[in-house]
Amino acid sequence: MRKYILHIFLLISAVAFAQDPIVKAQIETSNIRIGEQFNLRITVKDVENVILPKLQLKGLEVIDSAKVDTLNYMLIQKYVLTGFDSGAFYIPQQQVFVRNQAYLTDSLLVNVATVAIDTTVVKKYPIKSIKKEPLVFDDYKLYIYLLIAALLIIGFWIYWFVIRKRKVEEEDPTYVALAPYEEAMYKLNELDEKLLWQNNQVKQYYSELTDIIRGYIERELKVPALEKTSDEIIEVLNDFHDADTINTTKENIKKLKELFKEADLVKFAKSKPMALEIEEDRKDAEEVVHNLKPKPISKDEELE
Repeated sequence: MRKYILHIFLLISAVAFAQDPIVKAQIETSNIRIGEQFNLRITVKDVENVILPKLQLKGLEVIDSAKVDTLNYMLIQKYVLTGFDSGAFYIPQQQVFVRNQAYLTDSLLVNVATVAIDTTVVKKYPIKSIKKEPLVFDDYKLYIYLLIAALLIIGFWIYWFVIRKRKVEEEDPTYVALAPYEEAMYKLNELDEKLLWQNNQVKQYYSELTDIIRGYIERELKVPALEKTSDEIIEVLNDFHDADTINTTKENIKKLKELFKEADLVKFAKSKPMALEIEEDRKDAEEVVHNLKPKPISKDEELE
């Protein structure tokens, strides 16, 4: 008897859990007319470390979005949507990160219908008299071409005999290039702002992350890292370390090797690292750049 009661309790708990998801998407109606607005609400049963998605819709458009609201330890995001084409359109599943864990909402179907016109209440107008055919471009094109030609001749004359003689050669604008380390830090922060891996673009994220490191090595160590494979770069760094020409450690080179290996798995083996692993790789990238610099040349070496 206790065994049956336990089974019933587990079944009820499973049903209750299935009906109470962490993230949920709701629409106030599934049938609208063209141009009519409706609300989409995404509810998250947590308020800390939540990353909401950028809506990607087909056939529907986002008109407005309200500020994120919190109520009873729940996070609520509301969107105002509409559609300008008739048909049935899906709001696809949206991926929400809660405490570095990805959750998917349900997909929702929205039917957009045309506005029916009642011909019995349309106001009727009397038949108008025949009007003259309106003038078209062909009636004026000869005069327009002549006017354009005259303006071009006048403009050329003014430029050649007036502006060209007064023109003073301007200095080319100068651009201050960032130092290799500052450029790498700037690009890493810029990569963070793109939120690539948070929007399921993990392959693009690792490609840009490793390109930043390659670019730094190429500028700082004068090595064509963008043209070399990962193994070739590691081999060059080991040679530099053995020759005592760079300020780094074997551990730092090993960390870069592991980062390149992880990036290759993502790009070519379709590996999908967890959020914590991605964040750790981001920290490793910054540490590699920070701890990889050429040794300064002494005055005696310069004289030699």
